[in-house]
Amino acid sequence: MGLSILNKINLTPLKRISVDGGDVLHALRHNEIDFNNFGEAYFSIVNFSVIKAWKKHKRMTLNLIVPIGNIKFVFYSEDLLDRKEMIIGESNFSRITVPPGIWFGFQGLDKKINLLLNIADILHDPTESDRATISEFKQIF
Repeated sequence: MGLSILNKINLTPLKRISVDGGDVLHALRHNEIDFNNFGEAYFSIVNFSVIKAWKKHKRMTLNLIVPIGNIKFVFYSEDLLDRKEMIIGESNFSRITVPPGIWFGFQGLDKKINLLLNIADILHDPTESDRATISEFKQIF
């Protein structure tokens, strides 16, 4: 698969609109190219310096947004030969769209809370993904 599959990961800058009383942060609209379907949305808290890795979805497309804090994402091709890193969050408010077949992990970068939102195109199914331990990858983070 190589680098070509990692090139299918999309980084989309998102709008943050200043409003009296608190900002409005966009996430995903049904008419955007990265919208595939709606299965579920969930939040995950990622503590400072904690690494959550490794997972590869077989069918699920992820839409990852970090509205609070900053999180570093590391992606590997299925053959583990190619690697890509991205940091999103308050310092780079964007959405990462990850198609199936890519290994990924992430790490919380801020000492305060790091909040991850995933808008997935299918419902969670524990048999739909593969997992690996951190030590199974040559270079971690």
